[in-house]
Amino acid sequence: MTAVAISIPVTPGDNLYAYMQQIKKFPFLTPEDEYMLAKRFKDNGDAEAANSLVTSHLRLVAKIADGYNGYGLPQSEIISEGNIGLIQAVNKFDPEKGFRLSTYAIWWIRAAIQEYILHSWSLVKIGTTAAQKKLFFNLRKVKNKMNILENNELSDEQTENIADKLSVTTKEVTDMNRRMSGQDQSLNAPLNDGEDSSGEWIDWLQEGSDNQEIILGRAQDLNVKKRLLVKSFEVLNQREKAIISERRLKHKATTLEDLSQKFSVSRERIRQIEVNAIEKMRKYMMSKIKEDGLKL
Repeated sequence: MTAVAISIPVTPGDNLYAYMQQIKKFPFLTPEDEYMLAKRFKDNGDAEAANSLVTSHLRLVAKIADGYNGYGLPQSEIISEGNIGLIQAVNKFDPEKGFRLSTYAIWWIRAAIQEYILHSWSLVKIGTTAAQKKLFFNLRKVKNKMNILENNELSDEQTENIADKLSVTTKEVTDMNRRMSGQDQSLNAPLNDGEDSSGEWIDWLQEGSDNQEIILGRAQDLNVKKRLLVKSFEVLNQREKAIISERRLKHKATTLEDLSQKFSVSRERIRQIEVNAIEKMRKYMMSKIKEDGLKL
């Protein structure tokens, strides 16, 4: 089916609070309603059905976008890019594959946001290798797990630990950490300044009861990822499989030094093989996701 132009009735502008109020008015869809709307759109190009699918998932975009609020970019623009990814997902979605739109759309939303962030940060030359992109999007997460404050300089030991976890050099970690000091307003920030704030922006995304769509979507998303991961492992050659197993699948990862001795190559060569293997798996998974429905 040829992609259909889908318009979004509300857009995030300077007043993010007002946008949150507006998107909360769009109802979530039951699995049955979502299926019927997706069928109408896929079979007949029904633009009204497509618009309903999009508006019912705008809160999902906002939640995902909130995870990318530490890159010094306007939150409204990040949400807008995520909305573009959502529209792409709706155009590609096949309801006959048996999973929810939210499961499928998550990948498109994240890809659109990350592409926008990478393009914006290219002005400061963050790097374009797979390892550098991984560092860019995972440095803050790893630092949080290590209880390191966002703007603190890293110690030599912390830098080495992060470099090992993300398969990059210590210099890349140090350089990236110094660049990523920009902060943006989070959806967890108060709605109003002062002590008598009426809650946080994220509150406007919450329903009074459990959101079954999100709960089911998460479970389905996890199952899809697991099956894709297993299949992507099969695209590797024997040496790549062995290195990934030793470095990523063991409770305690085998060191680069031990693997370099086992395979009679340098530590750097082991690191390169690991990075290339992960990129090969990622490309395989993304190629499956971006097809007209997953073929698992």
